[in-house]
Amino acid sequence: MLEAATIVKVGIAEMGIVKAPDLIRTSGLGSCVGVVIYDSTVKIAGMVHVMLPNSNLSRLTSFNHDKYADTGIVHLVDCLLSEGVRPNSMRAKIAGGSQMFQFSNPSSEMMRIGPRNVEAVKERLQAMHIPLISEDCGGNNGRTIEFNPDNGKLMIKTVNKGIRYI
Repeated sequence: MLEAATIVKVGIAEMGIVKAPDLIRTSGLGSCVGVVIYDSTVKIAGMVHVMLPNSNLSRLTSFNHDKYADTGIVHLVDCLLSEGVRPNSMRAKIAGGSQMFQFSNPSSEMMRIGPRNVEAVKERLQAMHIPLISEDCGGNNGRTIEFNPDNGKLMIKTVNKGIRYI
């Protein structure tokens, strides 16, 4: 008899790890970026729901690593390695980074949170030598994503656009 898959839910500025046959999902990706890093040989995947590009924006005394692209991806990789993922087998898929609101001054860099999150995620993945296999970023719609470590597919449900897989 097949074991029923559990769906692990990752909230905003949170991180989670699953092993097949379990799935991992996050909702509410607007300007946030969902980063999935996985090893298809051991069928383990982790996801971090990145809210902001850089931890130097933090003004809090209680620091949440998973909130930022620069620290959240490092934290995720550390946790994956401790679960048995091999460094050279890691691959990434990302989604989100929408520009959810239109601003009167479109050149205002601080308001481009979605595009800045995508740039920061890509920079961190590149610096850590983790290949980015596919992405579904940008636009102005919210997304829900769900990753299956068994087949390596990322399901993306986009508001008003239906479901697709990458």
